Amino acid sequence: MSDLLPPTIDPIAAARWQQAAPPFSPWLHEEIARRMDERLEWIVQAPKRWCHWEPVRGGMQAHGLLAARYPQAGVQVHETAPRRMAVAQEQLGKRWWQPARWLGGAVQFGPPAPGSVDMLWANMALHTAADPQQLIAQWHQALSVDGYVMFSCLGPDTLRELHAVYAELGWPVPGHAFTDMHDWGDMLVQAGFAEPVMDMEHITLTFATPQRLLQELRELGCNLHPARFAGLRGRQWRRQLEDALQRRLASPAHDGQLALTFEIVYGHAYKPAPRLRVSESSAVSLEDMRAMLQGGRNPGLR
Repeated sequence: MSDLLPPTIDPIAAARWQQAAPPFSPWLHEEIARRMDERLEWIVQAPKRWCHWEPVRGGMQAHGLLAARYPQAGVQVHETAPRRMAVAQEQLGKRWWQPARWLGGAVQFGPPAPGSVDMLWANMALHTAADPQQLIAQWHQALSVDGYVMFSCLGPDTLRELHAVYAELGWPVPGHAFTDMHDWGDMLVQAGFAEPVMDMEHITLTFATPQRLLQELRELGCNLHPARFAGLRGRQWRRQLEDALQRRLASPAHDGQLALTFEIVYGHAYKPAPRLRVSESSAVSLEDMRAMLQGGRNPGLR
């Protein structure tokens, strides 16, 4: 696995999208979050405190599912864009007239402190990160020993029909390349996670018209590829795209609806106790030493 940044993501475009993304949860994100929530049935130990990483885009309805599943757990809500943080505080913050017993665990806003949460939930965020390894490292730092991350993102088969349309028209690619789930597993291990469990599924979405399809794609994201169209396109280009979508994507299997494939990658991994390495120049941080002592077992063993 290379340590280089994703070669098909323009970091400037990614940063711009991170700040400008619409402050609401697309339907697909909510649906994937619901499926992720079902996977929590496999985990016996409930977190005492968990972090919802960028819930405004990842799933505000899903936040309610998680709060209901863990009603006594404290919650840390982290948003990286100011306007989405304002939405999160408005919709998820505690109102003065609401008794605490109605709200479950206390909600705090801002980046989680190191080692402060037992579960970090990040839905549909990783595939737009210009430096995904750094993002995974942030998740690892936020988790306590034996804490775990639950995340989802788009996989490489996503929008394969749209890529075929653009290739047929001789246009630049419509989006950046998405990472394979095995590579995500490698990055989790490199970041210090243990026992990564990766899974994927294909979901087909259908649309009545090209206009509705393009509206959905605009809500989901934008083209971050460095070789994307350099400028704005006109009405003629838009009509050409819509005609091509109608011609190529209409599916008899779906009653003539326009069909698009989305590959969804799910990931789950634990943060193990830090290993104690002894050498002439060994150094163990106070945080790691405290984690090893509190674990009550041999360093590095589960």
